[in-house]
Amino acid sequence: MRALRVVVIIGVILGALLAGADRWAVGYAEDRLADRIQARQGQVGGAEVEIHGFPFLTQALSRDLDQVDLKLKDVEATADGRKTRLSRLDASFRGVKLDGNYSGGTAERAEGTALITYPDLTEAEAAQSGVTLTYGGAPGKVKVTAKVDVLGKTLTRSVVSTVTLVDAKDARGGKIVRVRADQVPGEGMPGIENMIRKKTDFDRRLDGGLPAGLQLSALTSDESGVHLTLSGTDVALAGS
Repeated sequence: MRALRVVVIIGVILGALLAGADRWAVGYAEDRLADRIQARQGQVGGAEVEIHGFPFLTQALSRDLDQVDLKLKDVEATADGRKTRLSRLDASFRGVKLDGNYSGGTAERAEGTALITYPDLTEAEAAQSGVTLTYGGAPGKVKVTAKVDVLGKTLTRSVVSTVTLVDAKDARGGKIVRVRADQVPGEGMPGIENMIRKKTDFDRRLDGGLPAGLQLSALTSDESGVHLTLSGTDVALAGS
C-alpha cells in the first residue's frame, strides 16, 4: 500500500513537471512567433500570440497546431501606395502547418477583423484630396468634408457617403473599399456635382500590410471607425 502511494506521488510530481514544461514551451513559442510576425509585418505597435491546444509539445513535434490567435496593434497597411494605419487587427488561424525551422507556418484557413479609425482614414486621404472623414450617423455611412473651389471661392462642403466593398475589375482582382456620396450640394447643376464628387468619392485597395492570403470579405462603420472583416485560405502566419 505504501509502495502504491509512493508511485502515485511520483506520478503526480512527474505530471506536474511535464505540464509545467509544456506551459513554459508554449509561452516561449508564443513570444518567438510574435517577434517573427512583428518583424514580417513591418510597422506594428505590438503583437500578441496565443497557441491553443494541450499538450503543446505533441503539436510542436508533429508541426501541426490546431489554432493560433493573433492580435496586432498599429499595423501599417498600404492602400494604393498610401500608408494606412490599422489601429488593430485580430485574427484566428486554424490548421497551422509549421515550417521546418519553426520560424512560422501556413494556416489552412483564417478569419479576423481590423479597425481603421477616422483620424487614420483622414490622414491617409489628406495628402492627396484634403478631405476629413468622420462617422456618418448610421452603419455603413461616413461623413466626408472637403474644400471645393467654385468660381474663385473656396467652399467647405460635407456629404454623407456610403462605404462598401466591391470586386476589383482589373487583372489583380480582389476587393476595393468604395466611398460614394449619397447626395451632394448642387446635385444636378452642370459641373458643380462633378467638382464635389472628385473630392468626396474615391476607391481604395488595401493591397499591402495584411498577412499573405488574408483578404477583405466585408466591412461596416460605426462611431469608432471602419470595421473590416477578413478571411482566407493558405494564409501565411509568419516566416523568414
